[in-house]
Amino acid sequence: MLVVGDYGYPIVVFPTSNGRYYEAKDFLLLDSVRWFVENRLVKLYCIDSGDKWSWYAKHLPPATRVHNHNLYDRMISEELVPSIQRECQVDKIGVAGCSLGGYQALNFAFRHPNQVAHLFSMGAAFDIRMFLNGHFDEQAYFHNPPDYMPNAQDDNFYKMNIILGTAEHDFCKDANYRMSEILTRKGIPHRLDVRPHGTHDWPVWRDMFPEYVSTIF
Repeated sequence: MLVVGDYGYPIVVFPTSNGRYYEAKDFLLLDSVRWFVENRLVKLYCIDSGDKWSWYAKHLPPATRVHNHNLYDRMISEELVPSIQRECQVDKIGVAGCSLGGYQALNFAFRHPNQVAHLFSMGAAFDIRMFLNGHFDEQAYFHNPPDYMPNAQDDNFYKMNIILGTAEHDFCKDANYRMSEILTRKGIPHRLDVRPHGTHDWPVWRDMFPEYVSTIF
């Protein structure tokens, strides 16, 4: 884990597919919010993915891939977030991610709405069935937001600052429209941000991130 900043509101940053904890630094996503870090407004916790043991573990049975992702989710919820809550003296944290990291952020926030106050998803798709070769069980259901969110009930959803970021030429754009429709039907406040000229790439996400972070304050 790469921790950036010594004080401020905590944001857990998930990497893209198979990404490492230093990815956000290497692709200058952290530079885009440097002002917030230097002014001690935010503290960023950039974590590793678990994708090589879960969604991208083609050598493992699909049920095992889901199980391994569930362990990753539990590690964050039961170990990392409580530690951040104590360290930063907050009740809830922020989560953010680009591409598959955006799925990770949204899935974590919607599974644990009592732990998350701010959700920033950038260039993400949210249906993990594509990784499961036709397999689908109860555990997979509860990691697939398009399936479980229509039936999910929690007052914290209505208090969460949710931003779904995509772009006109992003191949994940339709997934964001579908997720926005699910939230709208449930009356969950959120913002669907579609950039007019962007694609599925880091320059778009670097433009989005500081704007989204500014909504915390």
